[in-house]
Amino acid sequence: MKACDIMTSPVYVVAPADHMAYVRNLMIKHRISRCPVLEATELKGMVTKKDLARGLHQLEPIWRRRPIDRIPVEMMMTPDPLTIKPGLVVNAIASLMVEHDISGIPVKKGDEIVGIVTKSDIMHSKTVQDLSVDISRLMHPAETISRYHSLDHVLDLMNTHNDKIVVVNNNGTLAGIITESNVAFFTYMDKKRRLPEKHVKMLRSEEIAGRKMLRDVIEVSAIAEDVMTRPVITIAPDAPISEVVTLMNEHSINSVVVAQDNDLKGIVKRDDIIKEVAK
Repeated sequence: MKACDIMTSPVYVVAPADHMAYVRNLMIKHRISRCPVLEATELKGMVTKKDLARGLHQLEPIWRRRPIDRIPVEMMMTPDPLTIKPGLVVNAIASLMVEHDISGIPVKKGDEIVGIVTKSDIMHSKTVQDLSVDISRLMHPAETISRYHSLDHVLDLMNTHNDKIVVVNNNGTLAGIITESNVAFFTYMDKKRRLPEKHVKMLRSEEIAGRKMLRDVIEVSAIAEDVMTRPVITIAPDAPISEVVTLMNEHSINSVVVAQDNDLKGIVKRDDIIKEVAK
């Protein structure tokens, strides 16, 4: 299969002077995670949801005074992005993604952007469907935190480990998962454009409709529980790789937690599947 067989088209683009608020709304509306940045017809850069998520950390403490939504795209984008031609094969595309640590590549025919190939596009390809590998070879230990950790702590961990964060209850059971999308699309500003604040004591339940208990929490802008997705989608350690791919594609997620009897075993990430394709 080639780029032209799996690419997404048309491509939603933004301008260097557009604000990140526009980018975020475009991504949410069209369920996309990156936009080429064009000035007239010239490709100037690429902006992604990862840029939104990392921007919260990199701009600290400036973002408290100047919300990231008001920042122009040109300050957050990656300049001079890699491009490919329509005839490049899927394995070579995956190899470029692994080599350059990117998740999407615009497809150019002459000077025109005719599409974009993302890791999600590769995940839906026959090349991935034909993979045969044990989950144990792809599984990694999961980075975990308490549901009461602050958003600042979450951002620190994501920046340090460049990874998803699994949120656990006090008894070690799964509470939720935090990804770049959770952070990038989190509404962290209130209507007065101030950070929402939490009281020192909060009434929280560890499970949906479960018993509520008072928790002592320092004053923070938000906590892991506010950002996380739940329930967590899990898979058994002995499940076939095809089941992992199906779950990722059906739920539009890029990681699946491996658990047995609610006991966390690890996590399988889309990136590791892409690496298999690149081999």
